[in-house]
Amino acid sequence: MSENEVKDPRIDGIKTKIRVVPDFPKKGIMFQDITTLLLDPKAFKDTIDLFVERYRHMNISVVAEARGFIFGVPIALAIGAKFVPLRKPKKLPGEIIFEEYELEYGSDRLEMHVEAVDSGDRALVVDDLIATGGTLCAAMNLLRRVGAEVVECACVIELPELNGRERLEGKALYVLVEYQ
Repeated sequence: MSENEVKDPRIDGIKTKIRVVPDFPKKGIMFQDITTLLLDPKAFKDTIDLFVERYRHMNISVVAEARGFIFGVPIALAIGAKFVPLRKPKKLPGEIIFEEYELEYGSDRLEMHVEAVDSGDRALVVDDLIATGGTLCAAMNLLRRVGAEVVECACVIELPELNGRERLEGKALYVLVEYQ
């Protein structure tokens, strides 16, 4: 959000529903738990609505999300885009491409069906959180490799001190909640 934008009052309600769990999944990590947000239908709907309001008129043809598929599916349905799941290894049948990447506390790999995205598709990459930026970068790389244009990345939460935004190479990132 830029300095000139007015903060939407729904964002404070969303922020209060996110639980912070210290030392999970390992010591030193302050885990941002969105499951408590999902338990509140109003806060969950407000989260989806904020994204839909932003992307409804941006001509997005693909919404891609890694692993959880919590936010991307309802956004894709609401804006009339196809949803492409980015999965952990060995969860997708058929021909896949993959991207390995580093996380805040380890490494991982994302896989995507080759035929899921067409060259020229306009893609939105959604994730619940950006920390180091590894997951978003891997997702963008997968989409670009099949010829999609990544329009923007969208996250519920950003941990700015981990500098994930810098790894996005200038790609626009829309975030609802920042935690210091």
